[in-house]
Amino acid sequence: MTKINALVIGENTFPFHKLAEMAPHIDAALSDVAETELTTNRRKLEDLSGYDIVVDYLTDSTLTDEQYASLRSFVADGGGYLGIHCAADLTSTSDGTGGIKTREEPIPELRELLRGHFVDHPEQSTFGVDLYDGDHPVTANVADFEVFDEPYQVDFDDDEVRVLAWMDHPGFERNPVVWVREHGDGRVCYSSLGHTVDAFEHEQHRRLLQNAVRWTADARNGRNADTP
Repeated sequence: MTKINALVIGENTFPFHKLAEMAPHIDAALSDVAETELTTNRRKLEDLSGYDIVVDYLTDSTLTDEQYASLRSFVADGGGYLGIHCAADLTSTSDGTGGIKTREEPIPELRELLRGHFVDHPEQSTFGVDLYDGDHPVTANVADFEVFDEPYQVDFDDDEVRVLAWMDHPGFERNPVVWVREHGDGRVCYSSLGHTVDAFEHEQHRRLLQNAVRWTADARNGRNADTP
């Protein structure tokens, strides 16, 4: 079976979410279904013709206008986008010294693509991930599970996404963990898990991510047509 070509974009800007540290774990989680190219070079986003999907692990999602346009048109034309954990942090930027500056509003180009964004998080803990929609290809053969990770609180557009899993955490009443949507002819999936190694090594989350890679990449050939 031909593997899916995935561009995994991240950074080493902050003392957390470092691609240099997380790359082996991301690669291990996806390697059964994808040939991954892991990079911190944002210029790769300017020409995505050689890839089936983009896997986003950026915290500071500051891009050039050309890079935003290229990513959005790639997905609109049938490419896949898988956002992992910090990909939904659309307000944090680097202060140049390893610290964070905060935008007043999330980056509009990516907020429109994701239809959600990170708001805040309590401390890392063990919490439940409860499947809400087991009939979607992304959740196929995935069971409810518990994981030690950084629980993200997110703002999301309920009428624009299909939530597949909710968080079981005492600090949140209604907080999604995984959602999917269409953008033009392409497919978008987001999982808020992925701060810890545990999250990438967890069998159920790994299976979910592999399903997400397949589903987002399949938009171009029309398989798994039951989109949100």
